[in-house]
Amino acid sequence: MPPTVSGAARSVGSGPVSGARPPWSALARSSRTPALFSPAVRKAIRQRMLYYRASSLERIAELTGRPADAIRAYRQELAFGDLPQQLVQRGAGLAFTRELPQGALLYLLVRALRPERVVETGVRPGYSTSWLLAGLARNGSGELTSLGPGTANGRESGLGPTTVGELVPLALRSRWTLALGRSPTRLHEVLTTGGPIDLFFSDNGSDRDRTQLELRTAWPAMSPGGVVLAHRVDANPAWAEFCRWQGQSAEYLDPGPPPMGALAVGRGGAGTRPAT
Repeated sequence: MPPTVSGAARSVGSGPVSGARPPWSALARSSRTPALFSPAVRKAIRQRMLYYRASSLERIAELTGRPADAIRAYRQELAFGDLPQQLVQRGAGLAFTRELPQGALLYLLVRALRPERVVETGVRPGYSTSWLLAGLARNGSGELTSLGPGTANGRESGLGPTTVGELVPLALRSRWTLALGRSPTRLHEVLTTGGPIDLFFSDNGSDRDRTQLELRTAWPAMSPGGVVLAHRVDANPAWAEFCRWQGQSAEYLDPGPPPMGALAVGRGGAGTRPAT
């Protein structure tokens, strides 16, 4: 089923295997198309997707108030699920090497937070979108609105021309609205139509002005306990400035690279510092 497309807004695995070389090192040695990936490369991509930093798992528990055993149970869902294989088959490979693990973190956050309304910006091929939708599907409730298309700037080399949402499995699209447009008016329309937002994900990290606009427009629309995320927050100071605007130090879901910022409405925490 295709997503609802609007001109107006509507509508696991454990850590890496021990050894001198990380199991996903085979990724760097292959430039073949997804359909031609060897079993070893496919396995490496899956392991990379399901690699978790302990600090990031702790941060999910902190942001959502969920106990650690619940987060572990959600990880087991991914360990026995087939979303990684579907994404590889649809083309998620070399261009996503750095951010492969962060998709699973989005799934875990959605499972723990149980949001009813999710909004993301900067959607392009839909890698992050797929994980958000998978979490909503497993929850059995919630809707995602994606505003885009976004830019490919800041992505690893190798991402050629893409169709918006091409990575998103068909079975996950029933909860998805694709809202086309990038103007400030369009952004405001998406954010203020349909009730409070429980999870907002800004994925235009390479554009400082755009990121500032998105974060400051989204914050008043958030529900109590809602979570704001921003991707590639090392690209410019927009995230740090936004956190200072809230009277807090910059906080993170995952140190990366690329680092992903996270801030919960009305919930404190020191956060995870980005890798240097």
